[in-house]
Amino acid sequence: MDSTIVELERPWTGTIDWRAVKKWPQVVARRVGDRGEWVLGVSSLTPAGPMPQVDGTGVFGHICYEAKNRFEALSSRHEPMDGFPESHWWNARHSVIFKGSTAVLSAKREHISEGGELLDALLREPPARSALPFVEWKRQTPRGEYLAELGKLLEHIHRGDIYEVNYCTQRKANLPGFDPFNAFAGLLHHTDAPFAGFLRHGDNFALCASPERFLHIEGRRVITQPIKGTRPRHNDPAQDLALAAELAADAKENSEHVMAVDVARNDLGRVAVQGSVQVEELRAVKSYATVHQMVSTVAALLRPDVSPDELLRATYPMASMTGAPKVRAMQLIDEAEGMARGIFSGTFGFFLPDGSADLNVVIRTLTYNAATGDASLITGGAITAASIPEQEWEECELKARSVLNAFGHA
Repeated sequence: MDSTIVELERPWTGTIDWRAVKKWPQVVARRVGDRGEWVLGVSSLTPAGPMPQVDGTGVFGHICYEAKNRFEALSSRHEPMDGFPESHWWNARHSVIFKGSTAVLSAKREHISEGGELLDALLREPPARSALPFVEWKRQTPRGEYLAELGKLLEHIHRGDIYEVNYCTQRKANLPGFDPFNAFAGLLHHTDAPFAGFLRHGDNFALCASPERFLHIEGRRVITQPIKGTRPRHNDPAQDLALAAELAADAKENSEHVMAVDVARNDLGRVAVQGSVQVEELRAVKSYATVHQMVSTVAALLRPDVSPDELLRATYPMASMTGAPKVRAMQLIDEAEGMARGIFSGTFGFFLPDGSADLNVVIRTLTYNAATGDASLITGGAITAASIPEQEWEECELKARSVLNAFGHA
């Protein structure tokens, strides 16, 4: 068979019909908002394994939070939760890049007819979004338990064991008849999240409305963009501006943000050319559809000998979802939280043949198992010495509502 990589190009109007990927049991679709792109890869299910060599159609995949136990000398008391393999990377049978006014599919020549059918289906006019039936989401960590565990974490902070820790809670629901393809379209419409993504591994789905990028690579240049600090949007323009200004001036938010930036700088320094790590943007307040966020950009030049696997080992899990010092924070996270995080706090994305890559931070994400109908949503925030427990609880609630409101589920 002829394995030459060929391309098909079509005009693109800016919409994607997500029903087109229903037949594919392995799917990664990622928005790269600051570049005006979507990148999509599909394949049949393949065995889990180490990251393969990038071929002509690119490598797609994910890493769950619990991969930390392979990257560091850590363990977990929790059983795996959401059905996603701990780390799974695969070569795409078909990949599509949507950018500007064009969509370009890449596939091996023997698969190009099938690829053309996929591309045409993706470019159909998507159906109208339908409202989802109301269901009850049950908090797995009651408010009192959350506040008690947060108090224990604050004791560690006051003793100097750690300076910052990311603490999360979970809620669950059963969603009979849930359509993840239609629901993802609704989530995008509601949040307009710049690093959103759709992940499928067999019966397991992750619908991600992430505002946060983990890593972006162009050649040897890599950036990471930690987020810490959140405020809700407001319909009144004056009050909305006031909320953004409040976030920018908040001493507690600024302190926890700078700690995350310092961890990110240290992580990149492990694989970067000496002296190349730079903070290009610090504590910028960026406004998205449902929230204001504080974002920084840390950049570096990778040493020529650094592979994608080595980069991930140096930087994963990301600073914003762990704490400082990172290893001790992850130990305390396992003690405090009542669940494995799974794909939440992990990442998914792609490495393309041209050397570019983009990986997000899996937050604001609904996970769903099509075989059981079970769904989960985890939210959290950074805890520092300045944290007020009741306000941290409300921040978790705000982040959950930013996702559930997209489905009509508050």
